[in-house]
Amino acid sequence: MKILVTGGLGFIGSHTVVELQNKGFEVVIIDNLSNSSKRVLDGIFAITGKKPIFEEFDLRDKSKVEDFFSRHRDIEGVIHFAASKAVGESVEKPLLYYENNIGVLTYILQELSKKGNSRFIFSSSCTVYGQADTMPITEDAPVKPAESPYGNTKQVGEEIIRDICKVTPHLAAIALRYFNPIGAHPSVEIGELPIGVPQNLVPYITQTGIGMREQLSVYGDDYPTSDGTCIRDYIHVVDLAKAHVAALQRLVNDENKDNYEVFNLGTGTGSSVLDVIKSFENVSGKKLNYKIVARRAGDVVEAYADTKKANDVLGWSAESTLDDAMKSAWDWEQKVRS
Repeated sequence: MKILVTGGLGFIGSHTVVELQNKGFEVVIIDNLSNSSKRVLDGIFAITGKKPIFEEFDLRDKSKVEDFFSRHRDIEGVIHFAASKAVGESVEKPLLYYENNIGVLTYILQELSKKGNSRFIFSSSCTVYGQADTMPITEDAPVKPAESPYGNTKQVGEEIIRDICKVTPHLAAIALRYFNPIGAHPSVEIGELPIGVPQNLVPYITQTGIGMREQLSVYGDDYPTSDGTCIRDYIHVVDLAKAHVAALQRLVNDENKDNYEVFNLGTGTGSSVLDVIKSFENVSGKKLNYKIVARRAGDVVEAYADTKKANDVLGWSAESTLDDAMKSAWDWEQKVRS
């Protein structure tokens, strides 16, 4: 079965390609390399012994999307990662985010709606919940007004998919709401390699640990949490990738109860910023240079998943610990800087 993975050379996309190929799927990747590198193909090949088909173009070009699907009529499923993902940048460049995250989504769904049976997996986010009223967060938690254009694109994206599924019986879709993906493949052939200054905590920690960054800023230590720092649910990227395969197999096997479903993907455990720093220090044996600074606008206090639905329905659960994920992230950082 041939599966299209958009943004398949990115962090989560590349790990998902590996898991798909390990399960025998044939994979086609589209990526414009705006936040990734062709070298990732070599890493995928080193792990799986197979190189996926790769096409480099920008999905914002509707004519190229139409041409791709006319040439690949045997695509039977799409896992859609290609999107801009930096919260701060989305505030500064909202139209870029709406064009990239919403426009591209509609182009792909238009093509799938023309086909026979199609399966679609959407890369969504726990940002749709905002600051949830209760912890852990279930899929039934209300979707709060978005704090950023990025968050809004995930909310609107889910609404678009739900609406098209209502009127397209042959299209089945699953939205996966991630919490905080971290780590790298245990082979250290692929991992997170942000271009420019990292927007996420863990690569900033590892880059500080290896000397690329002078100091990590911890935004606030006066939140109503155990140690005063924000709490998130950090999930190993390999566990996350395996969940995408489980979701796809649910659709392939016609096990879905509705043609639009939503699942949280996390560990079910909240870890504070200081917990993550301690984990890094534990696995690396290094003392991290960090400083407590003022709170950052828009940060929610805590967010961690109730994973019961994914555990019971998808038969999936996260297996790696925070230390496992941090060790893989540190191993990867050392490899790419060596």
